[in-house]
Amino acid sequence: MAQKPSIPKGTRDFGPQEMARRNYIFNTIREVYKLYGFQQIETPAMENLSVLMGKYGEEGDKLLFKILNSGDFLRDVPAGGLQEGATGRLAAQLCEKGLRYDLTVPFARYVVQHREELSLPFRRYQIQPVWRADRPQKGRYREFYQCDADVVGSDSLLNEVELIHIMDTVFGRLGIRVCIKVNNRKILSGIAELIGAADKIVDITVAIDKLDKIGLEGVNEELRQDGLTEEQIARLQPIIAMEGSNEQKIATMREALAQSEVGQKGLDEVAFVLARVGDVASQVQLDLTLARGLDYYTGCIFEVKALDVQIGSITGGGRYDNLTGIFGMPGLSGVGISFGADRIYDVMGQLNLYPEALATSTQLLFLNFGELEADYCLPLLHQVRRAGISAEIYPDSAKLKKQMQYANARMIPFVAMAGEDEVKAGEITLKNMVTGQQERIKPEILLEKLK
Repeated sequence: MAQKPSIPKGTRDFGPQEMARRNYIFNTIREVYKLYGFQQIETPAMENLSVLMGKYGEEGDKLLFKILNSGDFLRDVPAGGLQEGATGRLAAQLCEKGLRYDLTVPFARYVVQHREELSLPFRRYQIQPVWRADRPQKGRYREFYQCDADVVGSDSLLNEVELIHIMDTVFGRLGIRVCIKVNNRKILSGIAELIGAADKIVDITVAIDKLDKIGLEGVNEELRQDGLTEEQIARLQPIIAMEGSNEQKIATMREALAQSEVGQKGLDEVAFVLARVGDVASQVQLDLTLARGLDYYTGCIFEVKALDVQIGSITGGGRYDNLTGIFGMPGLSGVGISFGADRIYDVMGQLNLYPEALATSTQLLFLNFGELEADYCLPLLHQVRRAGISAEIYPDSAKLKKQMQYANARMIPFVAMAGEDEVKAGEITLKNMVTGQQERIKPEILLEKLK
């Protein structure tokens, strides 16, 4: 017996109902992006590894899916190379390309490669899948979609304000109650200076970023392993545990970081953004533990948490001042966000937020009682479709029960029947599958009844 086929762990199939729901999410995000003046681009699923490596930190590099060179991929491996165990060097010889880890680094490559074609500031959005060789778990997949929006070529913090409004608008339209968390990498750098560990800023941000996953003790243990002293860790605790309003947190950190120029700069930026967000439906909270693990963030950073479901962040992003510098275009600042469509999908499913109409793709089904009756229905079918109403005809002259079961299974709200009597009278029987009511009507008023 043949082995039952399967898919790789961390990936999923999506049937018609799932795709209707996913497209509802994608279309909602796309409409909001367009509302704010963003333009759509796409980039290849695979990039040269030279583009991807070194952009996500040491941990991110380990999660890159690498693609074996085509043809004789072992041709550049020296004799005995396979036995040496130097996997990193060996991978570089075997693989020149990799699947994209996110959409931001490919976007930076795109900006540099197409610089002469772009008008700055350039507002782009991109909705495509990404891949990470992570350990699959609830809410974490190896293949998932990101829905990015970025502005490059502008240092203005009004872009950060706009992105907060985009997040608030999208989640308002989807019906998800969220908290939009804000912090600034410069504040984190100031905190590292404050505790005497400025050289450990990357280690500190990577550890703090795991607070929700491993808890405070787990973070402290990781900081110990990274070389921080007990005194430095102890000085960090009041900041991690700080509570109060956004204004109170800023005031407290103003005093704590009085001697840190970079820390004060970060507080200025956060205060500017929060003061201009205005009236939004979502909670907007300054969270000093928010770190965002990626190395390229340099200013304000964002993360969105659903309030009614226990799951990781469903949107994230931030300011990166020189990401394009790694591709030969220094000094081009950018800021962006990314909606995690797969996690949003799970949240909406748990909260039952999808519109009922998504379950229905076909509005009208013509039953098939034979060749003569089908020929009678075909012109009506074409007329209905031209009017913008989705319709289909059952392709086979099957038993009535089977055709009605098909209509019920597809949740089709209307069924049109034309048997011998209807054909002779030049009429059609229209049945409302929701109420069970049916009536014989002239074909000329079919559209009126459906609308």
